This record gives sequence, structure tokens and C-alpha cells, in this order.
Amino acid sequence: MVRTAKVGVGLVVCVLLATGCSKFRKLQKSEDWRIKYDAGLNYYNKKDYYHTAILFEEILPIVRGLPEGEKVEFSLAYCQYYERQYLLASNQFRAFYETYGRSAQAQEAYFMYAYSLYVVAPGSNLDQTSTIEGMNAMQNFINQYPDSEFREKANQVIIESQQKLEKKGYDNARQYLKIKSYKAAVIAFDNFKRNFPDSHYLEELAYLKVVAEFRLAEQSFSTLQVERYNSVIIFYQELVDNFPQSDYLKDAEKLYSESQAKINKLKNDNS
Repeated sequence: MVRTAKVGVGLVVCVLLATGCSKFRKLQKSEDWRIKYDAGLNYYNKKDYYHTAILFEEILPIVRGLPEGEKVEFSLAYCQYYERQYLLASNQFRAFYETYGRSAQAQEAYFMYAYSLYVVAPGSNLDQTSTIEGMNAMQNFINQYPDSEFREKANQVIIESQQKLEKKGYDNARQYLKIKSYKAAVIAFDNFKRNFPDSHYLEELAYLKVVAEFRLAEQSFSTLQVERYNSVIIFYQELVDNFPQSDYLKDAEKLYSESQAKINKLKNDNS
């Protein structure tokens, strides 16, 4: 009995799916765009964004320029967003804004164009091109619509994007030290400080700059060592001046003392 009931339910589901597919195919074959338009709106209201997108993409070339075109393009952009096709959605929102700049939905479309780029951006360990593009687009949105209802969310997106870029820069700088490319590490630490002057990573990187310069001096030709050990001393003093209570001072001081001893020895050897 149970098995028979399950088979019966399965048949009903199959019939319903077949009926639904047949109905949708019939809509697609219709040559009346208004039928597809009304059906698309009905699917959209039911949150069936997949079928909405198919119908609206088919009629978009026809309705563009008509009053219904605005509704189709805006809804299509959201269909793509809800279907997690964020790059397509971003392009569609931007196309809507550029086409219907005077629309009541233009401001929202501009925001969603930038927000879709933000959503699709990968983690900080990967390429951040889309993060930068999304952050710049969001800043342009705020500049253009300073009193927008989306302003608070836009600011949050910018903050989170900056934090992601900051983490990316921090990881990249540390990677040079990890692979023992000490000269590149020192340059990367300086670049990071210039790009993120308020970062909470600056204290750690100021210490790692001392470490990197010390390791660089150790592996340098003797003719360059005095200069580079002197740089270790300078970097140590910068750490002390900028972070007098740093937990890294004790370890940095050892490198400072060793650098002084190395300089004295090198000078005595050459005298």
C-alpha cells in the first residue's frame, strides 16, 4: 500500500511538471509580446525568477523604448541578481541606469549595479579587481546621491571593501618575507603604509620591516652590509617612535643590538 501510494504521488508530480513545462513552452511560442510580458510579471510576483528572465529576455528587444520596456529591464536585472548571476545583474542594472536615467528606479539601479559587483567580489586571497571596481562605483553613487536612502548601506560596502583590500595588501607584503625576498618585503611594507595609513596592521609590519632589513643585511655583500645594518637601526627607531608600547619591541631590540655589533665589527675589520 505504501509503495503504491508513493508511485501515485510520483505520477502526480510528473504530470504537474509536464503540464507546467507544456504551458511555459506554449508561452514561449506566442508571437504576442504582451502575453509574454503579463506572464513574466506573474512569474516574477511568484518569485519564479528563472522563467521570468527567459520571457523578458525574449521580449526585451521589442519593448525597449516602450513604457513596458522600463519594467522589463529593471525586473530582468533583479531576476539575474536573485539567480546569483551577479556580473550579468551588474551589467543589466548599469544598462538600465544609462537608458532610463530619469526613471524613479534609476537611483536604485545605480546602487544595485555597484552592490552586485561587491557581492561577486572574491575573498581577500584572490584578485580584487571587482572589489576595487565595486568600491569605486559605490563611491561614485554616494557622490551623485548624497542623500540617498541607500547611503548607509553604500558606506558599509565601501568600508568592507577597504578592509578586504587592506587584508590583501597585508598578506601580499608578508608573503615577500615568507619567501625570503627581503628587499621586496621592505618595499611592500612601505607601500602598505602609504596605501593604508590608519591600518591596525602597521605596528606588526613596522616590526617585520626591521626583520626583513636585518635578513637582507645578513645575506648582502660585505660592501653593502654597513648601510643595511644602519637601516635596521633606523627602522627600529621608527618602530619605537610610532609604537612605544609595542609588544614587538623586545624582539626588535635584539636585532637592533645585533646590527650595532655587526656594524662595529665590519668597521674594525676594514680599518
